[in-house]
Amino acid sequence: MSRREQHPPRASSSAAAGRGGTVVTETTAGRIAGVRTGRVTVFRGVPYAAPPVGRLRFASPRPPEPWGGVRETTAFAPPSLQGDYLPGSAEDSLYANVWTPGVRGRRPVLVYVHGGGWLLGAGSEPDYDGARTAERGDLVVVTFNYRLGAFGWGLHEDLADPATGSFANWGLQDQAALLRWVRDNAEAFGGDPGNITLAGTSAGGSSAWQLSLLPELRGIVRRIVAVSTKHVWAPASSTTPEESRAVFERLARRFGTTVPGLRRVPAAALRDAWDGTFSGDPAGRAVEGWREYRGPVVDGRWMRGYDHALPTPAVPVMCVFARTEGSFFTTGPGYPFDGPLPADEAGLRAAVRAVLDKCAAKVGDEQVGECLAHYREALPAAGRAADPVSLWTEVWGDALFRYQIVRLAERHAREGRSPQYVMEFAHPVRPPYAGTPHEATSKFLFGTHRLPVHAPVYGDGPLERRISDTLIDLVASFARNGRPTSRHAPAWPVFDPTEPTAMILGGAPVARTGRLSALPQLRYWDTAGLVPRT
Repeated sequence: MSRREQHPPRASSSAAAGRGGTVVTETTAGRIAGVRTGRVTVFRGVPYAAPPVGRLRFASPRPPEPWGGVRETTAFAPPSLQGDYLPGSAEDSLYANVWTPGVRGRRPVLVYVHGGGWLLGAGSEPDYDGARTAERGDLVVVTFNYRLGAFGWGLHEDLADPATGSFANWGLQDQAALLRWVRDNAEAFGGDPGNITLAGTSAGGSSAWQLSLLPELRGIVRRIVAVSTKHVWAPASSTTPEESRAVFERLARRFGTTVPGLRRVPAAALRDAWDGTFSGDPAGRAVEGWREYRGPVVDGRWMRGYDHALPTPAVPVMCVFARTEGSFFTTGPGYPFDGPLPADEAGLRAAVRAVLDKCAAKVGDEQVGECLAHYREALPAAGRAADPVSLWTEVWGDALFRYQIVRLAERHAREGRSPQYVMEFAHPVRPPYAGTPHEATSKFLFGTHRLPVHAPVYGDGPLERRISDTLIDLVASFARNGRPTSRHAPAWPVFDPTEPTAMILGGAPVARTGRLSALPQLRYWDTAGLVPRT
């Protein structure tokens, strides 16, 4: 019997009356106190695993140590150790954040995995504040941190955990541990442990997809919402086991130790050495794999294969992508390109070649020319701009994201055994930014487009609020019963690539069904040999 079963969740009288104040509930590790604000209670920095430090670096996650009394959970924990993107990052970072309309009841639970290329980010980022989503959707919303970079990804048998035998992909192990923790503690937050939907964006969407394929999580993950998924494949976002072993051995030699001895290397030094291994032009590195992102490695346990080589999920899927994924990288607002934008033929060829270099170890001039020729024909035919920046943007977004997203959605429609709903998020950002960039969707799913830092880019007028409400409605109803609906959107049919069945969300119509855009330009990748075919 768990501690929570022995001591049912309790709420303070002020919180129960909806006037704000402290709310206390019981988790499997002990009692925690959160804060009631408005119509939502939030618990920040709740430990879901033991700190992965010392002998637990490169170990499978352990349950948190129980505590006595009431633990304050009113402040976010540090982000997982990373570079300068988020200050104050640390190895001791395996904590969750929970927003709930109330600690009594059995609401659907939405677990969100943050993105960041498996290298940066945190569940505590303001973009992922779950209050609006929890309130409007009547959901329990959970965000969390997981191990990143050298501490979260890779493979080496000398790091095998004696208790579990696992020796790879510690970040994915953290995510699985978080899901088990949510199942065991959902009732403490007014959630239904039998109705957990897993969502994520970019690397987080990849994790949602991969976790849904793990046999041990069947029955825990009921549905997934995979947003702008960075499907994993080598060499763009993974590498071979052989090369991963070589990287860890190279790091050990650098620090004058063994691979197991890397557990004793100062964390910041190990982080910097890992990052340095993958710095510079990927074509000039000693390491062929992990060319753009350092994601999971196929280990036969946590990562049984790349997405294109495995069956699609057997659970209901909501697949979402942004209309111009690549504009996030080339024209902002997330990562404005730090060099000159291509303005002539030479600059364009160099920019496109740099994208193709992310996909393959060897790229020739002929492949660059073929890519440009195809896009120069396909973009104007579809009514899209074909100036150098726009062309480069489309190539980047398609190569790293949209091609595999769309082709796997099509394959699921042909071969999958569960319903799938496909959305093209099409609400444009405001000038001087362009298009509908990668990661735009999360601002509307959480209603954080309203934040002062985002409103000038994403907008905060009646239309943007209606779009956000619609997206929350669709995700919340999908999490509730597997059928996405909103009074602001038409009926959304199961995806059939031969029919206009995708939900197009954004712009003045708010929502409509139609065909996916940009399909002609994706045909280049079917035969280019740069991206795996599904």
